[in-house]
Amino acid sequence: MRLLLSACATTALVVAGPLTATAAGQGPQAPVGGDLLTAKPTVVADGAAPPAVQASAYVVADIDTGDVLVAKAPHAKLRPASTLKTLTALVLLPRLKKTDPVVGTDADAGIIGSKVGVYPGLRYTVDLLFQGMFLASGNDAVHALAAHDQGGIPATIQRMNQKAKEIGADDTHVTDPTGLDADGQFSSAYDLALFAQAGLARPDFAKYASTKYTAFPNAGKGGTYQVANQNKLLFSYDGALGVKTGYTTLARNTFIGAARRNGHTLVVTLMNAPHGVTEDASNLLTWTFRNYTKLNPVGTLVKPAAAVPPKAETGTTEGKITTGTSTAHPPRSRTVLNPGQAVQSIAFRVPAWVYAAPPVLLLGLFLRRPKALRRRRH
Repeated sequence: MRLLLSACATTALVVAGPLTATAAGQGPQAPVGGDLLTAKPTVVADGAAPPAVQASAYVVADIDTGDVLVAKAPHAKLRPASTLKTLTALVLLPRLKKTDPVVGTDADAGIIGSKVGVYPGLRYTVDLLFQGMFLASGNDAVHALAAHDQGGIPATIQRMNQKAKEIGADDTHVTDPTGLDADGQFSSAYDLALFAQAGLARPDFAKYASTKYTAFPNAGKGGTYQVANQNKLLFSYDGALGVKTGYTTLARNTFIGAARRNGHTLVVTLMNAPHGVTEDASNLLTWTFRNYTKLNPVGTLVKPAAAVPPKAETGTTEGKITTGTSTAHPPRSRTVLNPGQAVQSIAFRVPAWVYAAPPVLLLGLFLRRPKALRRRRH
């Protein structure tokens, strides 16, 4: 009897145990974009040997097909510097009207890092500030734009993290929309490629990213001064579409570049490079275009998850967004299960008492002795 009860109990635990781990998401998960796209510092390519570059991590992908064609430590979480401004743009571009006026503040002008020259009291358009953000990597322009949006800087940071999740950029966490070095702020070469793919699908983003020169107001002296795009790929590479550069002491050089040739649009991202990012980016792009027909994809850029359109924001309180949408139950992503997983999924939904019932019933049967036997013992 004891053997039978033990067998029943063990069976219940064997069935229920693994299902709990699977349902809780505790099982091993493949890297986003494919099994080959890990954070390991190894180069992954199939079809030809890529040129050596100095960056700690990089990705080259076709943004039209989503194919990742060569990568090195694509999921390594590193400091993004100003390449993070591509995510800032993805959040702010659809929210701000280009013709809206924005008056510069002391907070804009006093921000550290690269600046385009936003001056307190001077009036700018949203359009001009976006130009200052893309071309000169102006932290002052980013600050002015984010402060102009509803909820200001805190709300922009919140929306950036939400946007990263929406497009599958799971390696990214934002604490400063300018991209300056900050505790807890990181991204990856893979995620930067996702930002570029999403950005270049927008005509306004693509226009700002590829603009070579603009004129910015000269405070106090009148007139304007010329601002040139810091992405040198625009000036030296045939078919270049620009995108974004970045540099801080801790991040070192970071880079997002794109180019279109022979009907293909490629993006190249580099992180933690000591120097020579333009040359390395050019070499990777040229190699990929030249060997395009030989290369087999080593991964893919994930497609954005279907997001439920949020309700209109109704106001702000001390930088916190007040909306009509509850955040208590975030939208769930869909997962396609194979037959084995489907059986486990169904089994997991069965209440735990069902698995415990057979041993209990059997125990009751064995404990119920005939009255005749009980009379003999008295």
